[in-house]
Amino acid sequence: MDMQRFLSRKIVDMPRSGIREFFDLCAGSKDIISLGVGEPDFVTPWNIREAAIFSLEKGHTTYTSNYGLLSLREAIAAYVASFFGVGYDPTCEILPTVGVSEAIDLALRCLLNPGDEVIYHEPVYVSYAPTVQMADGVAVPVQTGIEDLFALNPDKLEAAITPRTKVLMLNFPTNPTGSIAPLETLNRIAEICVKHDIFVLTDEIYSELRYDGVRHTSIASLPGMKERTLLLHGFSKAFAMTGFRLGYCCGPKELIEMMCKIHSYTMICPTITSQEAGIEALRNGQSAMHEMRDSYHIRRDYIVKRFNDMGMDCHLPGGAFYTFPSIRRFGLSSKEFALRLLKEHKVAAVPGTAFGPCGEGYLRCCYATAFSLLEQACDKMARFCDSLKA
Repeated sequence: MDMQRFLSRKIVDMPRSGIREFFDLCAGSKDIISLGVGEPDFVTPWNIREAAIFSLEKGHTTYTSNYGLLSLREAIAAYVASFFGVGYDPTCEILPTVGVSEAIDLALRCLLNPGDEVIYHEPVYVSYAPTVQMADGVAVPVQTGIEDLFALNPDKLEAAITPRTKVLMLNFPTNPTGSIAPLETLNRIAEICVKHDIFVLTDEIYSELRYDGVRHTSIASLPGMKERTLLLHGFSKAFAMTGFRLGYCCGPKELIEMMCKIHSYTMICPTITSQEAGIEALRNGQSAMHEMRDSYHIRRDYIVKRFNDMGMDCHLPGGAFYTFPSIRRFGLSSKEFALRLLKEHKVAAVPGTAFGPCGEGYLRCCYATAFSLLEQACDKMARFCDSLKA
């Protein structure tokens, strides 16, 4: 039987995730230091795990409403109002999802008709363009560079807009660069979106992980933006809850209702165990989250200095837990550099091209790993860089 005859050409022709493709090479190797996977090295704080355990002990093992537990939505509304400064009605403007990834998929399927264009800044997380394509949209990347510290340039954004442009996707702080959008930049982006009647999906999963005393600002909080913005957030990064697969979105009632329609046919709801753990995280997880953020801050300062000392020019990221050092001076492509670093020195990092063509000449290095391992990885990388200079 020719199985290819049955497969969707759209999916067959879609490239594999550049992250997963590279890290298949690491499978089974226990002596590799990984600076690759974007996952906190902290265990979920005990009080949050205890809430999940207690939920099971109480026999809470049923489905919830497709909209999730009202108590969770109320906790989300309170947290978002306090942290982001935007108010949402928990009865109709908030939807808990299976991670932010599901929320992005639901939103794009609800917003796009075939041929509608979605602009996003690049380099950016690997799922954005494929998710747009799966929703029959047209992905339109706007390249960013070190000259803008990898933040979206409003002039480049406006130049990319066409009559087919419907949605702008933002991710600040950004995976893979750790870049942030200064307030003046966000204000200009907001003005452009209002002027051209563009809807915004803003993925702010790293928003608690801001450094140097700078407070995060969501574009949803700016004048005229709440009604044309879907705020995407979750628990994975700030609360070290990646395995709980719990995210949420906040936005206009009409969009949330349509997203819940698809959600009810596919995922139904996040697990009740995760939802009850999420309530505890929002109510009592701030102290542990701040401790984790402060630890990442120390690691960021360390690894950026080490990279610059070894000749891998690296800007100081304002958030998240990624660095995006340049390896251009060494005469290797990003993939060649990463493969040789892995083979010769057992350090894994992701080629910048996994996040778009303009990532060529860079690596994504995640510093959400133990400090002692960061030191070892940097020592190995310094030796590798010295060998390339010789």
